Amino acid sequence: MTFNVFVQYILPHRALSRVVYWATRWTFAPWKNFLISQIVRRYNVNMTEAVQPDALAYQHFNAFFTRKLRPDARHADADPSALLSPADGRISQAGAIVDGRIFQAKGQDYTVAELLGSAEDAEAYRSGSFATVYLSPRDYHRVHMPLKGTLKETVHVPGRIFSVAPFAVEAIPRVFARNERLVCHFEGEHGPFVVVMVGAVLVSSVATVWDGLVIPPYASAIGRKSFAGQNITLDRFAEMARFNMGSTVIVLLPPGAAALDPLTPQQAVKVGERLGTLAAS
Repeated sequence: MTFNVFVQYILPHRALSRVVYWATRWTFAPWKNFLISQIVRRYNVNMTEAVQPDALAYQHFNAFFTRKLRPDARHADADPSALLSPADGRISQAGAIVDGRIFQAKGQDYTVAELLGSAEDAEAYRSGSFATVYLSPRDYHRVHMPLKGTLKETVHVPGRIFSVAPFAVEAIPRVFARNERLVCHFEGEHGPFVVVMVGAVLVSSVATVWDGLVIPPYASAIGRKSFAGQNITLDRFAEMARFNMGSTVIVLLPPGAAALDPLTPQQAVKVGERLGTLAAS
């Protein structure tokens, strides 16, 4: 076990995340300008895509981190049958779900039931497909719909807050099924699908367009919230949520819903780019 991985196990994840949550919202100009400048320089952030291109004009670090892009900065694939990338980032893994198990990295996998927090919910995806997208600090941190869907339920699953950077994904067993996460269940034209917002170390914070800030508070037990009858329908490419710090998005599809393109680990993707082809309606 490397030192970086060892540290992941001993860190007081939630305590640190609470501190960072408030630190990234402190409006004291020297502090927030220092944090923003460090990220822009270290990760070569492209600010020309943002509605507000002046990185230091943001009220605090989190406002910069969740910055809105210009309308012309991202486009949905013109083919209406294209399954869209829900986020900017890199493909962690993508492919078939085999007997209810999702491939994480060499020698690592986890079950759909573990990820969703429900064996019953997992049955629909037992032989389906998945795409996992990792967002780094340089990326746009708003998440968009991979296809049109009506929100049915969200499930807040408690857990750890390990890093989801590549080194952690390769070394920490079942990391996506162990971290705090928000599972969003949708119904689409091709049946159900799921978008999972997986939290990560140093602020496991998720907000949705329908409920605002959802995490924190951090959960001590699985919490389910039904949206049945509320007619919350989001079009493909519409914004659905955001990470207040970087993390991972996982899309699950049932069998026959889509044929994924040959996506490769660490392949760069952007919101709205094609990940595969949806089945004919």
